Amino acid sequence: MIILAIIPSIILFFIVWKYDTIEKEPIGLLMKLIGAGALTLVSAEVIGLLGEKLLKFILKDSSSLLYIFIFSFVLIGLVEELGKFVVLKLITWKNKEFNYTFDAIVYAAMVSLGFATVENIIYVILHGSGASLFRVIFSAPGHMIYAVFMGYFYGLARLHKSEGNDGKAMISLISALVVPTAMHGFYQLCLNTKKPVYIVLFVIYEILVALVCVKQFLKLSKEDKEIPEMEFNFSEEAWEGGADEGKM
Repeated sequence: MIILAIIPSIILFFIVWKYDTIEKEPIGLLMKLIGAGALTLVSAEVIGLLGEKLLKFILKDSSSLLYIFIFSFVLIGLVEELGKFVVLKLITWKNKEFNYTFDAIVYAAMVSLGFATVENIIYVILHGSGASLFRVIFSAPGHMIYAVFMGYFYGLARLHKSEGNDGKAMISLISALVVPTAMHGFYQLCLNTKKPVYIVLFVIYEILVALVCVKQFLKLSKEDKEIPEMEFNFSEEAWEGGADEGKM
């Protein structure tokens, strides 16, 4: 069953690799992103557990819609997507390999697949194969969907930055975090309420989002844009990472 836990991620890895048509990214950089994504699971679990205890202390009733809303959008959606976004930016923002907009989707996908793979393996170990099949099948594709949207806005941010448009770059960076967080939070909200109406919403939502994601992914692969080289000042270095990180 552990093998089944990693199969979706392997399949998605090769799909992303195939559609990165102009210039393949170095394997060393991709492996670094996968490893960093896996490590963000640790921070997500620690913050999530502490946040859940605090939330229960404040709201008392863990079955209330307010509790489920905060748990889904903040402790799951925001915490997980923020961790992925931070390592994505630290590793790739100043990397010279980041020279096409579709690269951003490749990078975000690798981080998300690293997270989803380890999450699936742990879930299988803790809950057994019978309880894990649904999660194993849908977890990696779900994280991949969020990654496509994160990567889309992240690539725009890098393009705007290279063009000297700091305002648009900042808006795109914020969108790269907010959009996948909202999508992830709504996904969790539908599942955590465990009410028929939300399950129906979940099914409709998943179908629509998957269709939009696939269409956008294929479109961005075909319309890949080159990002002009740009210089970074020293004050940005702590947040934006080293220029040569991840190169083979």
